[in-house]
Amino acid sequence: LSPAGLVRMLRGIGEWRRSRSGLLTTNFAEAGGFIRSTPDEPIPDLQLHLVVGKLIDHGRQTVFGHGYSCHVCVLRPRSRGTLRLASPDPQVAPLIDPAFLSDPDDVARLVRGFRLMRELLSQPALAALGGRESAESAEALSGAQIEQFVRRHADTIYHPVGTCRMGPGPDAVVDARLRVHGVAGLRVVDASIMPSVVGGNTNAPTIMIAEKAADMIREDRRS
Repeated sequence: LSPAGLVRMLRGIGEWRRSRSGLLTTNFAEAGGFIRSTPDEPIPDLQLHLVVGKLIDHGRQTVFGHGYSCHVCVLRPRSRGTLRLASPDPQVAPLIDPAFLSDPDDVARLVRGFRLMRELLSQPALAALGGRESAESAEALSGAQIEQFVRRHADTIYHPVGTCRMGPGPDAVVDARLRVHGVAGLRVVDASIMPSVVGGNTNAPTIMIAEKAADMIREDRRS
């Protein structure tokens, strides 16, 4: 940090401690948007996340200097991972394979999203800030190069769902009232019951699932 930046940071720490306001109250993902990767898409298939920092690997990798980031994700990915038991011992971690980018449609949408994101960041309002594209991503020009960049850097956006999906079929775990098939008195109430990921953030839908489940539990107790 520059001396001026250090002073602002120290003032921000003081303000946050006094009133829980100021610079340090940021959620870092200050803005976002839903876009269509092609004009033919009937509804947005991509989500943008604009971050007030040079964020790499969820912040686990330290990147010095001022900057900002933009990330793009596929809203309704077709890739399907697996969650399996590793042992009968419940203390043993399960075997999780998200199988990211295993469906070529997801890759194609991310490549288009990468190009749209680059176009967005080059617009006058942002270009006036003097930002420069990172050296590694700037080298990704062709579709194949962009795909390789995406495969090296793509990861989760905290919206996993579907490991206990709802439905009537043999592969479903819970029924329409969130009761586990074949197990009396047990329900699953979280994002894992979604048959597929919703086209956006999962927080509000999960709250709605919980509220609906509470209503159904009360109804069942009265019956």
